[in-house]
Amino acid sequence: MRTGRIERNTAETKILVEVDLDGTGTYDVATGIGFLDHMVEQFAKHSLIDVTMKVDGDLHVDQHHTTEDSALALGQALAQALGDKGGIARYGSAYSPMDETLARVALDISGRPYLVWKAGFSQEKLGEWDTELIEHWFHSVAQTCGLTLHVELLYGTNNHHICEAIYKGFARAMRAAVEIDPRKGGAIPSTKGQLGG
Repeated sequence: MRTGRIERNTAETKILVEVDLDGTGTYDVATGIGFLDHMVEQFAKHSLIDVTMKVDGDLHVDQHHTTEDSALALGQALAQALGDKGGIARYGSAYSPMDETLARVALDISGRPYLVWKAGFSQEKLGEWDTELIEHWFHSVAQTCGLTLHVELLYGTNNHHICEAIYKGFARAMRAAVEIDPRKGGAIPSTKGQLGG
C-alpha cells in the first residue's frame, strides 16, 4: 500500500495528514481556513489521491502557521507514501483551464526541492485566506515532498479561478507523476539508481 501518515504537533499547530496514492480522490479536510480546505479538496479529487487533513492551528495569531505546516505535513505524507519511488512515472504536467484562466503546472518527483512560481493575485484575500500564503503553501509542499515544481499562470483575471486552476493543475500533474509504470518493473526512474541528492 502506498500510503503515508504524518502527525505533526508543535506549539503553533497540531496536524494529522493521511494520504493514499492509489485512492479514488476521497477527502476529509478541516484546516480552519475555508478556502484552503476547498483547495486541498480539489487536490484530492483531481489527483485521485485520498487525503485526510486535520489541523488545529493558532489562527488567533494569523493564517501563516496553519498554511505552512499543513503543506509541510502533506509533503511529508506524500514522500512517505512514495517510498523509494520505484516504478513511478516521476514526471507530470497539466494545462488547467477555468473559464478565462489558464494555468500550467509541471513537476518532477526528483528529491530536489525547487519551486518556480510565475503567478499572482490582484486581491489580498480569497474568502478569509491571505493570497500571499498560496505561493508559500506550494513552496512548503515542494520542500518536504522533494518536488521540482513549476507553476505558471498563463493568463486570467478572476482570483478564485486563478487559484483553483493552479491547484487542479497541480493535482493532475501529481496524478500523472505518482502513477506506477508497469514497464519499469519497479525500477527507480533515475540513472543514478536513486532520486534525491
